Amino acid sequence: MTAHPIEPSAPEEFGLVQAWWGNGKGKTTAALGLAFRAAGHGYRVHVLQFLKGGTESVEDVRGEYNAMAMMPGITYENTGHYGWHGFLDGTADDEHEAKARGALARARELLESARTVSLSEPLALEGPPEDGMHMLVLDEVLYAVDRDLLSPEDLLELIDDKPENLELICTGSHNRPNYLTEHAELISQVKKEKHPLEGGYPARKGTEF
Repeated sequence: MTAHPIEPSAPEEFGLVQAWWGNGKGKTTAALGLAFRAAGHGYRVHVLQFLKGGTESVEDVRGEYNAMAMMPGITYENTGHYGWHGFLDGTADDEHEAKARGALARARELLESARTVSLSEPLALEGPPEDGMHMLVLDEVLYAVDRDLLSPEDLLELIDDKPENLELICTGSHNRPNYLTEHAELISQVKKEKHPLEGGYPARKGTEF
């Protein structure tokens, strides 16, 4: 198979809601794979990350950020707070909540902007996400709900308000998001059988970040 130049295009069948959850590694990885696949077809994609603000074991600049910066059609932003909510790592839980609420407000802004353009038409591959997108990835938003930083109703309102042709990808949480059963067309569980952390291996550059 040969690669072709990436030109602006529009998806014919976007508009579903996907949820990726589970106690296994790979939820964000799967979502980013979807994002790169869509961008490879010339569709416009934006990744909005909740909660991933960095830790001592993970560098601030992750491999996916560099890859997205070089890939036409994908933009990203990280709204997380350093550390992890509830982990007693020296960060205040109310700061995590404030960041999560800010990310929710940002997601609403992006959906409002997406409603002002025709998502059945090609969109410019460069430029801010406010110019519209065919796919929006809300990375770790399910964790934000699971940890009561956001409510299920907050996410359901986003789903109800999204443009018809926008593909919405939600990731996170070790607990099944039962509130999405009637609202998502795809719900995939990433189940752990074995994890390197259990063998004493830390997060590794190039696989975990």
